[in-house]
Amino acid sequence: MGLFPRSAFGQTVFLVAALLLINQIVSYVTVSLYVVKPTIEQVNLMLAKQIKTVFIDWEDGVEVTNEVSDKFFEITGIEVMTQREAMRSGLGQSREYSVLSRSMSEQLNGSARVRISQTDPLIYWVEAPQALGYWVKVPLSGFKENNLEFLTFYLSSIGFLSVLGGWLFARHLNRPLKALQQAAVKVGKGDFSTKLAEQGSSEVIAVTRAFNQMSRGIAALENDRRLLMAGVSHDLRTPLTRIRLATEMMADEDDYLREGIIYDIEDMNGIIDQFIEYLRHHKREELSCEDINALVAEVVHTELKHQRVITFKGNPSIGNIPISAVAIKRVITNMIENALRYSEGDIEVLCYFNSNKKYVVIAVNDSGPGIPEGELESVFEPFKQGDTARGSEGSGLGLAIIKRIIDMHDGKVKLSNRPEGGLSAQIYLPIKV
Repeated sequence: MGLFPRSAFGQTVFLVAALLLINQIVSYVTVSLYVVKPTIEQVNLMLAKQIKTVFIDWEDGVEVTNEVSDKFFEITGIEVMTQREAMRSGLGQSREYSVLSRSMSEQLNGSARVRISQTDPLIYWVEAPQALGYWVKVPLSGFKENNLEFLTFYLSSIGFLSVLGGWLFARHLNRPLKALQQAAVKVGKGDFSTKLAEQGSSEVIAVTRAFNQMSRGIAALENDRRLLMAGVSHDLRTPLTRIRLATEMMADEDDYLREGIIYDIEDMNGIIDQFIEYLRHHKREELSCEDINALVAEVVHTELKHQRVITFKGNPSIGNIPISAVAIKRVITNMIENALRYSEGDIEVLCYFNSNKKYVVIAVNDSGPGIPEGELESVFEPFKQGDTARGSEGSGLGLAIIKRIIDMHDGKVKLSNRPEGGLSAQIYLPIKV
């Protein structure tokens, strides 16, 4: 079953090709048995009758004189030659046909041999049992080998054109499904701008209409959610600002309380910033070619303010790749801040090609407690705080923001626990989009 295609398009073409192949084989066998073979047998029979007229009154051992041979050739165009003369005239380049020899033997009442020279015209050689050692040379000017070649060409052409027509027909049927698949991928990435044309078969039109309706519904829900989160985030700024001003007017003996309130306010502002950041990356931005090594080095240099050891190892052979520089900076910043939050040791940042050199990988490795294997995928969900995965600080949007931005770049995000301890967060950015 490995050779059978899995797509509907491939299966349709495969089915058409298989049916046509069977049809061609049956047609070839039918033509061979009921057209070509009877024609050849009829020609063989006619030649046998002509040869009988040559040897009808002969006895075994009688030689053919040049006078008889020349006269017979003048009347019929058929020559009678000795073995030596026949070899000089092309008998050695001919091919013997056992089926024709048996048929000729039945007609001449003895063991006859038939050979054919593939020349123009076709030469039919017969050694009759009445005159062994002599060959009758019969030119067949009206029967050429290219007749069989034309039959083969005809069957091959019909098969090729039929498969080509089936391929074009299947491609026409498959085009709406391909457009539907591409639109579904865009919807999965948050792009609801595509409206599919309702065309094709009635079933495909029904599916396309349902998809367009679903896409509009999801877009409306996404807009409502975005508006709700943006409004709540914006409205929280005002009371937080008032609380911050109120804490500035607190008495000096309440410094410990003021510091706690200010810390909570900054934490809430950070959560609101994450809300806004998550809402901002809801659709694909314009990409430009950037030096990824320089961009990562810039972010690492900025994060050194945390007074932690952060090392960066880039790959000089990596050239410019298409990215949204601001968004990727945000991704790398989130990755490093997660490593800083959940680990205490040194942090390593790497930039390299993947195994097939189709992606550039940016990895941030820490020495923290890691994440349970069962939660490595679920932590990318929005508001997933991972209570059992390295604490429950923050809003749970950091990794969701990273995944959304990388999805916009047609890339991949991967988390894995390091054998020596700690977590490795990797993003895969395609070299070509």
